[in-house]
Amino acid sequence: MRSVFVAGSRAVSKLNSQIRERLDNVIQQNLQVLIGDANGVDKAVQRYLAKSRYQNVVVYCMESCRNNAGDWPTRNHSAAINAARDRHYYGIKDLAMSQDADCGLMLWDGISKGTLTNVLNLLNAHKKLLLYLGPKKAFFKLNSYEDFHLALHANGVQDIPRFLASLGMKDTASRQSAIWG
Repeated sequence: MRSVFVAGSRAVSKLNSQIRERLDNVIQQNLQVLIGDANGVDKAVQRYLAKSRYQNVVVYCMESCRNNAGDWPTRNHSAAINAARDRHYYGIKDLAMSQDADCGLMLWDGISKGTLTNVLNLLNAHKKLLLYLGPKKAFFKLNSYEDFHLALHANGVQDIPRFLASLGMKDTASRQSAIWG
């Protein structure tokens, strides 16, 4: 079964018509949706899928789910008992979704470190994704790090290594092949 990892910023709580149209395409193709349980995009997409009565959804959570609008099956993950509940903690389930999915749909507000981490995790796993760039209200097909760089440039980022470093991230393009077969 084909699956898509859907994620985005916690700061985004409404889905515009462009995003709803893409989700309708996912529903039409009966793709399995792998989604987290955070507020923001996760919760908004969950509500949309539940309202659409879509059942082909799995919610990834840490220990217990914060949001599961459709009462869908869950995949729970865990970390050390004393682990801080930060983006690295919740990144455990995100990494699992990027590994389990066949492709991705990322909704980026132009700021979220977590969403960019998910983009890089998918690219590192040689998986294609569709990146919605909120500030530009445009979708970008990402098949390579070169595509990722073009999307960042479209968002006004000129010095990509410096931008990623400012977020505590590495530019993996120099370590990976830019185009996959």
